[in-house]
Amino acid sequence: MTIRECYELMGSDFDGVLRRLGNEAIISRIAVKFLNDPSFGDLKSALSDGRTEDAFRAAHTLKGVCVNLGFDRLYECSSELTELLRAGRTDGADELLETVEHHYGITADALTRFRDGT
Repeated sequence: MTIRECYELMGSDFDGVLRRLGNEAIISRIAVKFLNDPSFGDLKSALSDGRTEDAFRAAHTLKGVCVNLGFDRLYECSSELTELLRAGRTDGADELLETVEHHYGITADALTRFRDGT
């Protein structure tokens, strides 16, 4: 699988990322590092424990990483969750987390397949 195919699999605009970051080798090297980013796990843990402020920080970090790497679908839903938590609200957070988790799974699966060459 190519890095372009990886981005297509996750529903992201590879050409936009390529214009921003310059070349496929850089994108390939940086994108797979996402698999080691703790933001998603931190978000789930903080929400589970009722730590809204920590959940906000984790969601905000996840959103930032996604926008920088061009993970469009994961960015959109993590952004929505970030704004809910920024307001100190948790009503609807469970549903938004489900959406984030769904798109995180798609993103992580595509990146793992790219990294592993499958």
